[in-house]
Amino acid sequence: MAGRINDDDVKAVRDAVPIDAVVSEYLQLRNAGGGNLKGLCPFHDEKSPSFQVSPSKGLFHCFGCQEGGDTIAFVQKIDHLTFAEVVERLAAKAGITLRYEEGGYNPSHQRGERIRLVEAHKAAAQFYVEQLNGPEAEIGRKFLADRGFDQAAAAHFGVGYSPAGWDHLTRFLRGKGFSDKELITSGLSQDGRRGPIDRFRGRLMWPIRDTAGDVVGFGARKLRDDDNGPKYLNTPETPIYKKSQVLYGIDLAKKDIAKSSRAVVVEGYTDVMACHLAGVTTAIATCGTAFGGDHIKILRRLLMDNGSARVIFTFDGDAAGQKAALRAFEDDQKFAAETYIAIAPDNMDPCDLRLVKGDDAVRDLVEPRTPLFEFALRQIVGRYDLETPAGRAAALDEAAPVVAKIKTGSVQREVAVQLAGFIGILDQEYVVHRINQLAQWARGRGGDRRGPAPAGRGGARHQQQVQAAPVPSGPALNLRSPAHRTERELLKLALQRPELVAPAFDAYGSDEFTAPPYTAVRECIAEAGGAEQGLADSREYLVRVLDATPNESVRKLITELAVEVFHGKSIDEAYAGEHLVKVRLRAVDRRINDVQSSLARLGSNVAPDHLAAAQNEVWVLQQYAQTLRNHGADAL
Repeated sequence: MAGRINDDDVKAVRDAVPIDAVVSEYLQLRNAGGGNLKGLCPFHDEKSPSFQVSPSKGLFHCFGCQEGGDTIAFVQKIDHLTFAEVVERLAAKAGITLRYEEGGYNPSHQRGERIRLVEAHKAAAQFYVEQLNGPEAEIGRKFLADRGFDQAAAAHFGVGYSPAGWDHLTRFLRGKGFSDKELITSGLSQDGRRGPIDRFRGRLMWPIRDTAGDVVGFGARKLRDDDNGPKYLNTPETPIYKKSQVLYGIDLAKKDIAKSSRAVVVEGYTDVMACHLAGVTTAIATCGTAFGGDHIKILRRLLMDNGSARVIFTFDGDAAGQKAALRAFEDDQKFAAETYIAIAPDNMDPCDLRLVKGDDAVRDLVEPRTPLFEFALRQIVGRYDLETPAGRAAALDEAAPVVAKIKTGSVQREVAVQLAGFIGILDQEYVVHRINQLAQWARGRGGDRRGPAPAGRGGARHQQQVQAAPVPSGPALNLRSPAHRTERELLKLALQRPELVAPAFDAYGSDEFTAPPYTAVRECIAEAGGAEQGLADSREYLVRVLDATPNESVRKLITELAVEVFHGKSIDEAYAGEHLVKVRLRAVDRRINDVQSSLARLGSNVAPDHLAAAQNEVWVLQQYAQTLRNHGADAL
């Protein structure tokens, strides 16, 4: 059984790996004010960033879907790992050696499945790279050279070679301590008649990395005529490789994509190489599958959906390329970025274009020219004889439903007018009306009951898609209540700025918070040792508060409060004192009312000694309330 990771080592990992550095591997972050960062949430679809990261607290929280937690929780959720797997992964990055309790440390048995599979791929990638230098790989080196890629280019992209024998890699990885089961699960080996054999044999190998840079699969290119397999053979679906969720080159391109708000989508591994070597360092490609919704999610998190973001598709001009472009257009509205298509002269792909015309031609190719929607509509109407009324009518019949899917009303009208021009229909309003009817009919059938949205950029976007506002899953609170607003602000101070409210806050009882969720948060802070614990180590204090949560709902509320900005302009002792006094004063007033109400209900039936005690309590509370009003925080 795997040993428990030492608590001090877990803390060391949390402290050593900044949460903003980890989150930035998956999405673009921008300044949100107050020392926080914001980005598009990777856990639900949204058009404006509600996902916030607090580097100083080591926490993240999404105000849309209520997901939140620390660095470890983020990686757990986004990569579907266990707690121990994440700690091991982050420790490896930080160069921290972990200690294990209850049985010691045995790497081959105590690391999680994903960690083991990633390590197997890392070892395999290095093995393939070394094999590329051998005599057998001459055919692979020639393939690369013929396409303009020298040894340095191969090294930059980690290109390697898989030997033609049956089990060269399998025996190599066995020697590294990997079990046959792990090799089969990883997709690096497959079952043979006498045991596992290599899946890839005699091929040029491209490592496929995820956004974080881990090798999770391979793309293998056939080199010999006697190879009866497909031209390209990819890793099968495995626990760490889902072809619809990976983009080749994303590890190299992500920083420039985020920086320039631009991405270039090409069709193959050599096209990505050609683009990057030509200076187009935002190029990425799908891995043996069509560009789809999961790929869009990856890019949207990097592009941040700002108004100037652009995605350029470079499809071949042949029938297959046109089909791919039309398929991409079906998902086009999932982007908030402008989408374009670029087709090279003579239908050359970027790799061929670089060979024939050089780097400048590749850079020129990906300069946006034709909007994707325009290309898609022209491809549709181009199949008809527009010189005849019947041909124009047929073209409208096929193209109109495509335009009707555009959710933004003003943009839909703009594209409808353009469609009328493409077809040659002089009565533009007829085309607009026809498309509007189709859109209404689709909504009536339940295809979209939300109706068109206002244009996001003065009618210049046809891609904008209305999405239902995410329903918060956290506790329901009445933030219109002055009491709830004040209690919320005080809890934020206790979590984010404990030095301003401790030790006074620690004397507050749970009953001084009127909202049950806030009461639960107060109890978690108390169980963690109180706000005074935050004076020594704010991060460790927050970890202890989160560890004390009774359920996921309270945990999410704590991460929300720990990263939410304050309402005041100056967050200082005066601001903290004001909220300490307000919460205490309301609690005192509630107690006075409770006692007086109890006496009123009892009337003349109250015992004399009980009446005297109650009256004395009311008098003391009234004096305390007056002192609080007169002297503020000094009276606490």
